[in-house]
Amino acid sequence: MWNKLIFPLAGAALLCSSLAAQSDQPAAAQLPDGNGKEIVQAVCTRCHDLDRVVAAGFDHDGWQLMVNQMISSGAPLKPDQVPIVVDYLTKVLPEKPAPAAVIIPGPVETTIKEWTVPTPGSRPHDPFYASDGSVWYTGNTSNLLGRFNPKTGEFKEYHTNIPHSGPHGLVEDKEGNIWFTANNSGYVGKLDPKTGHIAEYKMPNPDAIDPHTPVFDNGILFFSLQSADMIGRLNPKTGAIKLVDVPTHKANPYGMVVDSKGTIFFDEFGSNKLGSIDPETMEIREYPLPDKTSRPRRIAITKDDVVYYTDYADGRLGRFDTKTGKITQYDSPGGPKSKPYGITIVDGIVWYSESGTRPNTVVRFDPSTEKFQTWTIPSGGGVVRNMVHTPNGDLWMACSGVNKIAVVQIRNSKPAGF
Repeated sequence: MWNKLIFPLAGAALLCSSLAAQSDQPAAAQLPDGNGKEIVQAVCTRCHDLDRVVAAGFDHDGWQLMVNQMISSGAPLKPDQVPIVVDYLTKVLPEKPAPAAVIIPGPVETTIKEWTVPTPGSRPHDPFYASDGSVWYTGNTSNLLGRFNPKTGEFKEYHTNIPHSGPHGLVEDKEGNIWFTANNSGYVGKLDPKTGHIAEYKMPNPDAIDPHTPVFDNGILFFSLQSADMIGRLNPKTGAIKLVDVPTHKANPYGMVVDSKGTIFFDEFGSNKLGSIDPETMEIREYPLPDKTSRPRRIAITKDDVVYYTDYADGRLGRFDTKTGKITQYDSPGGPKSKPYGITIVDGIVWYSESGTRPNTVVRFDPSTEKFQTWTIPSGGGVVRNMVHTPNGDLWMACSGVNKIAVVQIRNSKPAGF
């Protein structure tokens, strides 16, 4: 539910203007009466319509986190108004039923440890494991990049120069610079951790909004632009940016990976398709999935170029063989409403999270046996938007809804022979 309420500020503004322009829209949603209604109505409608509010539902802690995120995004709430708003929302918009986590036992042992990030309401996003052993994350609603030292437990935050940037995806170059997409402000940033200096590479086209996921391919940065339906290519040496349109309208290109031959694969969260792009010509090819209702959200790739994707809408794990084009689908343990999301692959084993269950789960899938094993996240997870693995096979996750990052240490796991 978190993702249904929170939108980048720029995206929310576009949504509101679009709704206002359509005369045939249904009547605006109404908030229930209660102490705090006027405050919520006055503050929340500055960025989005009330439909986004009344469609949500959380317990007290969930609403507290949500309000913190809104404040980080610029909501003008006074300190003495916060408890009133949280209590009001908890009373009139309680947590909605969600599928219970399904626990499947198996041979692998794990331990899960979590840390709360320093800034409340940060909505930590895509984690990245850097070459020096540090773990990075984006504070999507707090306008920062965070660095965590697993050895000391210390955090360091780097705030962006441009307000409301909405930092999203992360990747590291060979020099140790951290590149990020700013999906609220239409640019790609490069942070030098040694100096703290951030360079911005703004999009050459004003329609190129919502930069999302970045990947490096032979020293060139490629990135998806979700709301713009574009794929971008940036040359770090010259700063030149080339943009191409995705053929499918409202495709919402999302996650990205690179295969062994340098071809970029991506998924289209707004459609039932995967895509690939030639890094030289920028020619795009699309691959429809079997079901029209599928909505692939994140993808990962094996060493032998098999793409796995999380089907957020239908509660499935999908397998796409890039060499043969064969697609295989597996029902996720939590069922059709489990909302599989963040994903990575370790030694041929697929790991992902179900963001729709309560609590969220960590799921292991062994392609050699086609069997699942699952664990619950201690804090509940609050939507694990992405995960990344380390060289020794540990998993790092960003638990957005509970303002934490987490590590999953894997024990007794045998490679699947990939």
